[in-house]
Amino acid sequence: METLVGYKPRIADRMLQEQLEASGVVLIQGPKWCGKTTTAEQQARSVLYMDAPKARTANLLLAESDPEILFQGETPRLIDEWQLAPKLWDAARFEVSRRRLPGQLIFTGSAVPPDLTELTHSGTGRFAWLTMRPMSLWESGESNGSVSLNALFQGNMTAAVSRDVSLNELAFLICRGGWPGSLSLPPKAALRQAANYVDAVANSDISRVDNVNRNSEFARRLLRSYSRHQGGQVPVSTIYDDLEKNRTGSMSENTIASYIMALQKIFVIEDMPAWSPNLRSKTAIRTSDTRYFVDPSIATAALGLGPEDLVGDLNTFGLLFETMAVRDLRVYADALDGQVYHYRDKNGLECDAVVHLRNGNFGLIEIKLGGDSLIEAGAHTLKRLADKIDTARMKSPSFLMVLTGRGQYAYRREDGVYVVPISCLKD
Repeated sequence: METLVGYKPRIADRMLQEQLEASGVVLIQGPKWCGKTTTAEQQARSVLYMDAPKARTANLLLAESDPEILFQGETPRLIDEWQLAPKLWDAARFEVSRRRLPGQLIFTGSAVPPDLTELTHSGTGRFAWLTMRPMSLWESGESNGSVSLNALFQGNMTAAVSRDVSLNELAFLICRGGWPGSLSLPPKAALRQAANYVDAVANSDISRVDNVNRNSEFARRLLRSYSRHQGGQVPVSTIYDDLEKNRTGSMSENTIASYIMALQKIFVIEDMPAWSPNLRSKTAIRTSDTRYFVDPSIATAALGLGPEDLVGDLNTFGLLFETMAVRDLRVYADALDGQVYHYRDKNGLECDAVVHLRNGNFGLIEIKLGGDSLIEAGAHTLKRLADKIDTARMKSPSFLMVLTGRGQYAYRREDGVYVVPISCLKD
């Protein structure tokens, strides 16, 4: 298929191509509106839209009686909204086993998962999973990409000029988010899309995920509470207490946990796991996950905040900038076959992000909105943590970086710590 006019290339494009070379079926998962189907269409040679109004009934009948017919077409063949007919999973496994060729099928669908009870095979050896997220600033064009995360791991980053981003623009980027459909819209309409996303989650998606009828107003209150705890290692009990303070009806901690689980299943929430390095001394490491949305715009929309509100409240601005930075780091780390963690120990030493690659290399990152004093504090934290790592039992950090919201340049300090504005970072 021809590349869609106006399509902005995604980091996932390369990852999808690599997975198609290795697996019979690639399942693209992620939050709604993040561009899964559009990205798949760029590499598919034929497409079946299961939910097309004129063919929906016939597609569902064939999925039950003769699913192999639906797989006929040039490969890779995209099956969109495949979860409408979960039996396609086992049929696809059988089909690619018979063909014995990689790159046969791409499965995409809404964020609402299928009924897993209808699946009889795990897909191991036949299926590959690719997780997409909202667009990073490099993908949306708000980063000039003059600094590569991969280059930092290789130790060959040089000083670079950053794209000039004002505080007002940075606040807008947080509130707009990385939703592909909002990039070409006027600012007011783009911000409205984020609010519409939260409405859809609360009114519909959180109940559709497992066909449990959930209270939309309570879902909104939970999203607001989660917004206030972005970047914190807070237990469900803390969120429960927060909700109880402004309650219009009580929910148990177990119920709150079930709502959170539902939001995780549809990729609205993506908490960050703790990193457990080998240390020189015995230090208890806190293992609680850090609370994050998959995109900062969910938090601002849930709280009813706009760019002006963030500029007027730099504390909240800093917390939600961290959410955006983590989103971008996750997108870039995926491309390098890595994951993003956080670190915190009993003594209060904390590192915002650790990008750890499959080969064992890792980088330590502090996220700061900007300002010399905050950069200095971030560099001090990074050096303290680096000094605690037992390099006889694991590798030394590949780099120490303070990732900032603003700044004219990316550079290396005399102490070896890199200072990199987010508006010049890419994978």
